[in-house]
Amino acid sequence: MSDSRENSAQGEQQSVVLRAAEAADAAALAAIYNLYITDTVVTFEIEPIVEAEMLRRLSSITATMPWLVAEDSSGAILGYAYATQWKARAAYDFAREVTVYLKPDCANLGLGTRLYEALIRVLRETPIHVLIAGIAQPNAASVALHEKLGFKKVGEFEEIGFKFGRRINIGYWQLVL
Repeated sequence: MSDSRENSAQGEQQSVVLRAAEAADAAALAAIYNLYITDTVVTFEIEPIVEAEMLRRLSSITATMPWLVAEDSSGAILGYAYATQWKARAAYDFAREVTVYLKPDCANLGLGTRLYEALIRVLRETPIHVLIAGIAQPNAASVALHEKLGFKKVGEFEEIGFKFGRRINIGYWQLVL
């Protein structure tokens, strides 16, 4: 990466604010997520979601857990990260699944790291003890992000998903807080 691009990326990062997601963000969140639904195997959802569905999910999750967004100086949402319930049984109450999504043109700028670091800081202030990340394989960038933050691979389900005419493995990474 050239110095001018590094400086540009650093400048972009400085003008990005991380904040709690709000209802007014639902359309932007859905737009980002829908790119992953229609163009990747990162999520196993098949059909794009509408703003109302994203708002329902946002409201449900933020009732008990953090959902952070990265917003640029113009007010555009560049990405988001949140924590959600891992499983419904009571003994899992101290585990959360974490997720991060970025606009494609915001990848490799450190924004995913910033969002996850902020989310982890918030979660360390709660009774949550374990974070889990499911990563469709192969996905070297996501694996690198999680491992950089201290997540360790704990398992993999082979051929558990089917999307775009192919079978997909899911690896699981865990971070004990």
